[in-house]
Amino acid sequence: MSFKIAKVGELRQGSYAIINDEPSQIVSIQKSKPGKHGSAKFRCTAISLFDGRKQSFVSSTDANIQIPIVDKRRGQVVSMGPTSLQLMDLETYDMMDIAIPTDEEIASKLEAGKDVEYWIIMDRVKIQRVKN
Repeated sequence: MSFKIAKVGELRQGSYAIINDEPSQIVSIQKSKPGKHGSAKFRCTAISLFDGRKQSFVSSTDANIQIPIVDKRRGQVVSMGPTSLQLMDLETYDMMDIAIPTDEEIASKLEAGKDVEYWIIMDRVKIQRVKN
């Protein structure tokens, strides 16, 4: 897996973390002060990068958490089928078959010959945007 380890207290709004074995982006953070018998608590709400589900996470601020490594690349759509498309990386010229994104805004702009920005996160591919 492609991730690194960081302290929970170092996370910021907008950063990425692996929550419930799913790479997610943090949208809100709450930190409580340490009490008489415990450490400071960290509460966050995150949105999954692949399916858009909302997830919550509670931990102490000095615990470790996995941070996914996001590899941002450029590619070109070579061909499209009914449920998948063929994508070519513009740097290495590798070809890959991926599922058509569930996001209607991105899926409506996809066609053969278009350049896209895609992310590789934990051996999964997500098309982030379609370039003009």
